[in-house]
Amino acid sequence: MALVLGAGSVACGSDEEEHAQFVGADEVCGGLFAGPTAAMLEKVTGDKVFSWANENGMEKVVAALKDGYASGRSWAGGASLCEPDPKGGGLGDEARISFSMYAPQDVEDEGLQAGSELYTMGTQSSVGRGGASLYFECVSPQLKGSDKTPLRIHGGFGRGKSDAPDTREYRNMNMTILHTMALKLVKELDCQNNGGLPKTPVLTPK
Repeated sequence: MALVLGAGSVACGSDEEEHAQFVGADEVCGGLFAGPTAAMLEKVTGDKVFSWANENGMEKVVAALKDGYASGRSWAGGASLCEPDPKGGGLGDEARISFSMYAPQDVEDEGLQAGSELYTMGTQSSVGRGGASLYFECVSPQLKGSDKTPLRIHGGFGRGKSDAPDTREYRNMNMTILHTMALKLVKELDCQNNGGLPKTPVLTPK
């Protein structure tokens, strides 16, 4: 029995060591970026290797949004979906995708950062050199009363410290990354009509 327990302890240690290693963009955060989005993440961040991370980001985002909606407040802080941390990076170098519940006036009052521009997708969307922002609404059987008062969701993507160029191609990749993650979220929430989001991103400046 002692030998079995010892072997189990070694196995757990091995798992922890494996998880402490670095992985490619297609594996970070439990494989959220697997597919074409992984290459986009590499391009906009300028990094190809990231710290292994899988902290159940999607579950945390869904729980935070549901709790915020159930509270009856006009807004709620939400949670981070994923923070790809580049190998060798310092504090603030990591990219970040997060979702929160926004108040109705936030869309009207959102001040665009210098150099950012509005896009036409969702309730409101904008993109800039450093990332993208997307507002949309969700009506779901998981959210009691949302047929009358939809859950208002704001998604944000920041690419972190990066020397990637500020071109239309890269701005569109910022928005595409955020749109891809938003579609994953609306699937988890069972939002009707994908929360009003198209299946492929609309990358049109307003």
